[in-house]
Amino acid sequence: MLKALLLENVHPLAIEILAANGIEVDSRSGALDEAELIEALQGVQLLGIRSKTQVTDKVIEASPELVAIGAFCIGTNQIDLKSAAQHGVAVFNAPFSNTRSVVELAIAEIISLTRRLTERDKALHDGVWDKTADGSYEVRGKTLGIIGYGNIGTQLSVLAENLGMSVVFYDTAEKLALGNAQRLHSLDELLRVSDIVTIHVDGRPGNAGLFGEAEFAKMKKGSVFLNLSRGFVMDNTALRNAILTKHIAGAAVDVFPVEPKKRGDHFDSELRGLPNVILTPHIGGSTLEAQQSIGEFVANKMKDYIRTGTTTLSVNLPNLALESTTGVTRIAFLHRNTPGVLAAVTNILAEFGTNIEGQLLATRGEIGYVVTDTDASVELEALNALKALDQYIRIRVLPPVGLKAL
Repeated sequence: MLKALLLENVHPLAIEILAANGIEVDSRSGALDEAELIEALQGVQLLGIRSKTQVTDKVIEASPELVAIGAFCIGTNQIDLKSAAQHGVAVFNAPFSNTRSVVELAIAEIISLTRRLTERDKALHDGVWDKTADGSYEVRGKTLGIIGYGNIGTQLSVLAENLGMSVVFYDTAEKLALGNAQRLHSLDELLRVSDIVTIHVDGRPGNAGLFGEAEFAKMKKGSVFLNLSRGFVMDNTALRNAILTKHIAGAAVDVFPVEPKKRGDHFDSELRGLPNVILTPHIGGSTLEAQQSIGEFVANKMKDYIRTGTTTLSVNLPNLALESTTGVTRIAFLHRNTPGVLAAVTNILAEFGTNIEGQLLATRGEIGYVVTDTDASVELEALNALKALDQYIRIRVLPPVGLKAL
């Protein structure tokens, strides 16, 4: 029986989907460190995580039975994607499922900060009736600057315009502006004109240290700042100084460079206790709707890969959309992408009298993926011959032979 390890409170629907497909599931609430994860993955073929668990090259190297990793979130920077590909481990994520939840949190925080609701709320809890309009503004007519115009940035752009805001954005890639949003050609230009600046970039290493003292200094005095993307893109000390000097009127931060492993753990940050600063524990996508959608989406991707070999939307392997096998046996062969592999696979199968009913090849950088359907069971000697190819990374045979990697 295949085994799955799901960490960090993955939604119960994911457990149901995998269990319904004959997979034994071990579900745990918190993240694991490297040594703990290596131990827990012995005899496990499927791993499900969220943002805390780090799947390093050492973890992957020490887990030869691991077939697929599901990131039940948007980001995959916590996974060594190159190592996973080189070891034939497919990685799937949920690039769209929690977009709306993150956008709604951003909108709520923009309004809360511009109305200084944090300070009014605290005053009343302290027994002080502080009824005043000082420092409170409508968002209508303000300029929202979005850094990173991907799935979240674009949807935020549309909703912000519906609130009467003007939207500008900056992205290093060519992106189509939605509605009346205006693309700016530099980050500096965006910082100069924006009343509110919000970051929605991905977790690629090049985004580390994106926002620091120099960037805060270029923002309008009295503007508002949000980071709901990655903790390492921003210098928290620089934000603290900008708040204390009142150059920045308010901020909302949902992600941090170092985050506790599980609910209830102690949290500390130089941003605690600052005026008009909203700190949330990485809950941008933590709504019941988003978590259910993510659980369903990623679990089905893992299930489909196990059952049919399909890699659609895999973030590290060549993408092939595959239906149920057209023959008796399907051979899924991951290999290094060099010329002649498809011919070599075909020739080896022919040498052993194997008739091919269907065959597909896709490549992605250094990795190739050949999927072959045959009209009969494949001899073990043929599979061993495929494994002997210099380009070999991994073979899975499905069905009727077991789903584990050979």
